[in-house]
Amino acid sequence: MSPVSPPESLRATSRVTPQAAPRVLAYLRVSTAEQADSGAGLDAQRAALQAEADRRGWALEYVEDAGYSAKDLNRPALTGALARLNARGADVLLVAKLDRLSRSVHDFSGLVKEATRRGWSVVCLDVGVDTSTPNGKFMATITAGIAELERELIGQRTRDALAARKAAGVRLGRPPVLPLQVVRRIVEERDAGRSWQTIADSLTADGVPTARGGPTWTFSSARAVYRSQAAAPLRKQLEINA
Repeated sequence: MSPVSPPESLRATSRVTPQAAPRVLAYLRVSTAEQADSGAGLDAQRAALQAEADRRGWALEYVEDAGYSAKDLNRPALTGALARLNARGADVLLVAKLDRLSRSVHDFSGLVKEATRRGWSVVCLDVGVDTSTPNGKFMATITAGIAELERELIGQRTRDALAARKAAGVRLGRPPVLPLQVVRRIVEERDAGRSWQTIADSLTADGVPTARGGPTWTFSSARAVYRSQAAAPLRKQLEINA
């Protein structure tokens, strides 16, 4: 007895519709200081992303932020990519390294929550994060925390080094620069017998910027210019002429 074929309606429901390939945005980022770093450079990131795309059979669309740090998510290409993902114009945000995307656990955790709520995924190759899975979401939070800890440790080491230099008497920051005519004016007015406050008030009234670009002079800032190395040859010249 030959088998009975199921009705056409049942046969239709048993067909499997092929799943469309995800629309993947491959994000690249370097800060200005990292441009020459071969390990973090754009070419290295692009090679890693393309290799993963070839493995998964994905077609990539690259989005790139060059010259931006990862201190926050306020970067032009990333902002545009997130807007497209949230609008369901793409399905996956792919990055070669987690720190290319964010070094803040607060920002990255918020991004993961947003991705989950909106229905798209984050994939970070270096740490094996794929937020389409529960384990991947957990790993995303852990690795972002490690990245932020590393950033804070670097910042603390920098602050400690600066404090040690300051304690040793090293002058920190960019040295103030004043036009020679302003230095000469202060020297000449002081040697003519004017008080520091009178000199400061006259500079402020004439709209002369301070060494750091401020609008208001004080007696101490005028005195500091007079005692500076830049004023030394002018003072000596005036002494000789006197």
